[in-house]
Amino acid sequence: MRRRALLTTPLLAAPALAQPAWPNRPIRAVIPYTPGGATDAMSRLAAQKLSERLGVPVVPENRAGGSGTVGGVAVAGALPDGHTILLTASIHVMARGVLKSVPYDPVADFTPIARTGQGPLLLLTNPGRAEADIPAVIAAARREPARWSFGLSSLGAAGHLASIEFNRLAGLDIPMVPYRGSAPALADIAAGNVQLMLDPILAALPLARGGQARALAITRATRSPIAPEIPTAAEAGMPGLEFFSWYGVWGPRGLPGEIVARMNAALREGLAEPAVVQRLAELGFEPVQESPAEFAAYIAADLARNTALLRAANFQPE
Repeated sequence: MRRRALLTTPLLAAPALAQPAWPNRPIRAVIPYTPGGATDAMSRLAAQKLSERLGVPVVPENRAGGSGTVGGVAVAGALPDGHTILLTASIHVMARGVLKSVPYDPVADFTPIARTGQGPLLLLTNPGRAEADIPAVIAAARREPARWSFGLSSLGAAGHLASIEFNRLAGLDIPMVPYRGSAPALADIAAGNVQLMLDPILAALPLARGGQARALAITRATRSPIAPEIPTAAEAGMPGLEFFSWYGVWGPRGLPGEIVARMNAALREGLAEPAVVQRLAELGFEPVQESPAEFAAYIAADLARNTALLRAANFQPE
């Protein structure tokens, strides 16, 4: 009897063994786009703040391709142990609305952790054009529709959705030309190969300030403190054109609530640091303070709004 008790004691004790504390190794931070640009900049800032607050390296890994889906697959298929996360922009949740084949559900297959920041868009045109405000652009596009087009950084991005809204508000059907990122599209605005573009202020303002593009309007309710010379869309002749590009952090589906809560707290605290707020303000951005539940609710509302826009425009996934 005594011998049996000795044999069974280790088996009874095994379930009580403590699990390693999280995080216990570097965290892989997948960014599904190439280095440079607003998404990469916001994602790397979030990774830095997570690392400082959690006490482990948070290593950015750019996994570009497939309109963001290559990086998305890497995270959707990862273990939900808090050591692999996705850092990207609002385009992530629109994947199934703009792409024919997406190997995951961008909402159901991910756990929302935190929305980290947002920034308005600038409406740009070539500086050589005579049109100095939105009514002049609308009039010219009605006279010669074949001479106008929108450049898009990518399908499903905030600039794409804002361009659809521009067409709706103006009663126009200006065609849209998708590019592989903001840089080539902005280059074609400067060259006059496309006539209009709506793009995040982070990338667009330097072009306007450098004289390679003209900023006709900003898509926020009030003028930006860093660019007070640029009128709001309402002031420039198009009330209702209000759009933000936003950025966030997701984990794989099934990520434990305690890990989500710790990451969310680390990001909210880190991004609220006065130096970070000032740095973002200088780029025309602002941090966002939301709980995971508030982030999930924001995603649902944003997805509903933009899905309705795509449907009204009869957009077909490509």
